[in-house]
Amino acid sequence: MSAWWRNGVCYEIFVRSFADADGDGIGDLRGLTARLDYINDGNPASTTSLGANCIWLMPIDKASSYHGYDVTDYYHVDPRYGSDEDFRRLMQEAHRRGIHVIVDFVPNHSSSEHPFFQEALRDPSSPHRNWYRWSTTKPPQPASWESEVWHKSPVRDEYYYGLFWGGMPDLNYETPAVLKEMQKVAAYWLKEMGVDGFRFDAIPYLVEEGDQIRHTRGTHEVLRQFGSAIRAESPTSFTIGEVSDGSQQILATYYPDQLDAYFAFGVAGATMEAARTGNAAPFSQTISEANLTFPAGRWSPFLTNHDQPRVMTVLGGDAGRARMAASAMLMLPGIPFVYYGEEIGMVGAKPDEMIRTPMQWNSAPNAGFTTGKPWEPLQTDWKTKNVAAQDSSRQSLLNHYRRLIHLRDAHPALSRGLLRLISTDDTTGTIAVWLRYSRDDAFLIVVNFGRRHGELYMERSSLPGGGDYRMESAYTDPDHACSGYLYLNGNGSIYIRSVEAHGFCAFRIRNLYTPLLSSTVTGVTAAWPSSAVRMR
Repeated sequence: MSAWWRNGVCYEIFVRSFADADGDGIGDLRGLTARLDYINDGNPASTTSLGANCIWLMPIDKASSYHGYDVTDYYHVDPRYGSDEDFRRLMQEAHRRGIHVIVDFVPNHSSSEHPFFQEALRDPSSPHRNWYRWSTTKPPQPASWESEVWHKSPVRDEYYYGLFWGGMPDLNYETPAVLKEMQKVAAYWLKEMGVDGFRFDAIPYLVEEGDQIRHTRGTHEVLRQFGSAIRAESPTSFTIGEVSDGSQQILATYYPDQLDAYFAFGVAGATMEAARTGNAAPFSQTISEANLTFPAGRWSPFLTNHDQPRVMTVLGGDAGRARMAASAMLMLPGIPFVYYGEEIGMVGAKPDEMIRTPMQWNSAPNAGFTTGKPWEPLQTDWKTKNVAAQDSSRQSLLNHYRRLIHLRDAHPALSRGLLRLISTDDTTGTIAVWLRYSRDDAFLIVVNFGRRHGELYMERSSLPGGGDYRMESAYTDPDHACSGYLYLNGNGSIYIRSVEAHGFCAFRIRNLYTPLLSSTVTGVTAAWPSSAVRMR
């Protein structure tokens, strides 16, 4: 059975900020449904949709706060976003367009307002008492955590454990009924609500063992049971976990038999740092490590998300750097994630509310987000930086994202192929080169993170070998980002006379005559071209 998540791109959405259908200033499911064509209109040849085949919805369960990570009812949609039927209609319309929907799943903690916690708080004999952790004295603070983790009960002289804050008490997975209940929640959303999978929140903290509060053996065992139960319920589902620790060695411990994939925070950080500083070496090293360490296609690249300052803010408003960062990220393996508004260059920095401001659709009042008063003020640049303003401009950031995603979708080498870093004679330290390849196709990717033009030479030994091939430009940004590319001296080496500053190039390598050599790529056969690459 095919895994849909091996192909395509996922778009992260904060429903509260995406589109408001009823004018109350809060985004809702009906508003999102009305905007699905922007994400994917179901036409692979479309030039007006992003082409993403997946959306990740930040929490939509009933919750205490605006962000939704303190759930009070795991089985129903927050009424501020609509009804359960509104969600089912969203699923139908998304599937009709070829869009898969994954929802945020918060297994580490509940809200302090959840009925289970309130019952356990007030009644020590409650069957839900052991669903949370309690202590009659305040235990020592873990050395690895800055904020308070043990919180005074408002009812009696005791403390309860809540890693993130007192309003989100941690669930106790040492009690078997907790895991059973949360597996039941997942099965409900798969079977009754029709979702295609889950983004697991804050998974390193599921099980504490003594002073160790993250990455414990107990946490890995709980994730194995979650992953197995979800795959048994829905074999085509997708689970992806948030392990925000940038260590790739630590992330490797979450494979191979737990969740399907994880966000590659180390890769995201290296991509953004390369875009910010122009230094390509740490980026190339991080990509190389990820490629060697993680199973193929099971790590997800991204740039920033709802907890981090937005891309354009980090890059100082530099559109060239933002374009280049997007280019690099979307040419990596796995299913990439794009945070809503990233594709139009929205800005935002801490506090979190300012990273999650309403989507900027047009220059009408409130940016077309709502006819009422937005729950959070829009960014000050919304009148000029919006979807409508960029929609018809071929050179806009929005259309750059559209073209890159459609290019990726059109070629198995880019969507699900393997990766190999290519060595060059670059002396600027700003250029990264890699190959993406599948059974029938290959692409050479060139990214110049720096502010200077570069000259590039690649030996034959750095290139695939065998067969008769030709190489052609598939995408460049800017239009002449790689000029004067040549095939040299009949030995299969490549020379690129000028790689423009902040330039991106994707060259397609096509096999003309010979059959491909074997190399396994996720159930298909891939190969390296075996002789000179013919240049034009």
